[in-house]
Amino acid sequence: MTHSYLAPVFTQYPLEVASASGVWLKSARGERVLDLYGGHAVAALGYDHPGFTAALTRQAHACNFQTNAVAMAVRERAAERLVRFAHLPLPSVFLVNSGAEANENALKIALRSSGRDHVAAIEGGFHGRTAAAGAVTFGAQAKWYGFPRTPFDVSFIPRGDAAAVRAQVSERTAAVIVEPVQGLAGAVDLGASFLQALRARCDETGTLLIFDEVQCGVGRTGHPFAANLYGVTPDMLTTAKALGNGFPCAALLMSAAVSASLKPESLGTTFGGGPMACAAIEAVIEAIESEGLLERVRRVGDYIRAQCVVGPVTGHQGAGLLVGLRTSRPAKAIQAELLEGGILAGTASDPHVLRLLPPFILEEEHVDMLRDALADLPA
Repeated sequence: MTHSYLAPVFTQYPLEVASASGVWLKSARGERVLDLYGGHAVAALGYDHPGFTAALTRQAHACNFQTNAVAMAVRERAAERLVRFAHLPLPSVFLVNSGAEANENALKIALRSSGRDHVAAIEGGFHGRTAAAGAVTFGAQAKWYGFPRTPFDVSFIPRGDAAAVRAQVSERTAAVIVEPVQGLAGAVDLGASFLQALRARCDETGTLLIFDEVQCGVGRTGHPFAANLYGVTPDMLTTAKALGNGFPCAALLMSAAVSASLKPESLGTTFGGGPMACAAIEAVIEAIESEGLLERVRRVGDYIRAQCVVGPVTGHQGAGLLVGLRTSRPAKAIQAELLEGGILAGTASDPHVLRLLPPFILEEEHVDMLRDALADLPA
């Protein structure tokens, strides 16, 4: 076995990617693989997208990096473009590097501004692997958390349990953090009524509601954000993954009231809001809007649900192109069988969910390939 200098912390698929174009990966052995996983929901525009590549090239020539201590037009444009794309009353943006960092800052703002010491999260949710984000990730403390204690008190609300919302969200709760569609859990759609119950209880107790749309945001549900889909507005919204189409970037959007609590030096980041990241954000939103990709996400997502309950698939869940296919056999086995046939899919913390997070440029003909492959597998 060849020695690797990389830390042995990732389970590896039996696939080495050499290049990619559109929705296709090309392996080191020259095989084509249909990518229905998008690098953990990141490759929203697919690969070698001309507008995205040109935008990064132009910005690299103009200025590849500069500190947030100096003004840059590209940074202002990216923030404005994101706010306008969101169509939510969240007019202020803090640009950072990753979803975990966005969640860390959202939690920090809630705790500092409220002076409270409790955060409520939802069973099954995943929010990152850093100290605060990991503390509100369900099951992290038993599996990998690693810190001797959490930085605040945490409780977990069962999905859909309105009574638990009332019991656990109180006047000592600084924030409730929730993925409107839980990604790693298996594309679990929490639904409008549960999100509305969270919003109502937060209003009663003066608690800040945080939507973690790191995975389900930036068009993944067929709407700018799941907040638009469900008609529920949080006080803060975090997003990443699809936002940069592979270039590391993330954002925390916040209400005017939350933004008013901030002062210079209360938050900070070195690489967040860098000009290359901002060019990536602009290019992603430009492509989504100019190429009609929100409509395509809705259309192709519906087509997956209509066509792919075949073979070992017994049902579906999720929204848009965040799809969970429920399986009669362990999803890991089905994932391996699909990969042998040239299709890359994902799995979830639920062992009977095959998770699909494909690029937004996916077409019905690609779904037909998945359907036919699933139909050939034993049920």
